[in-house]
Amino acid sequence: MKFDLEYLEKLANIVYENDLSEITLEDDEKAVCFKREKQQVVQAAAPMVMPATVTSQVVAPAPAVKPAVAEAKVESAPKGTPITAPMVGTFYAAPSPEAAPFVKVGDNVSVGQVVCIIEAMKLMNEIEAEVSGKITEICVKNGDAIEFGQVLMYVE
Repeated sequence: MKFDLEYLEKLANIVYENDLSEITLEDDEKAVCFKREKQQVVQAAAPMVMPATVTSQVVAPAPAVKPAVAEAKVESAPKGTPITAPMVGTFYAAPSPEAAPFVKVGDNVSVGQVVCIIEAMKLMNEIEAEVSGKITEICVKNGDAIEFGQVLMYVE
């Protein structure tokens, strides 16, 4: 088998046109192998759990991993039912910078009441309470970046 330049170019084109990753030809004394490394594209998507009034899709990069802290803090377990973030975004406690917050610690909320806004991809998503009760703790600050499933506040 003779491996001339024209023959090798045809083999390279076959690999490219058929989206092959590798092709090898051998005879008694000679061998030729074409390998093509494909570029891998990885895209992370946040799990979608949104209130019925929200019709947006959120795709976000994976969060940075923080190093472990050497000191352990002993805290009392918060009382009540957590209200968690249904998406990745930015937490806002009020509808505008000059407005009063939707809720404060000690306020009573009812099911369906807006407790905060999460901005995701330039969309403002109102987050509603899923339980009625009293706000016992607000775990994030206005303007904080939040993750999917992060506890925003507790209702007792």
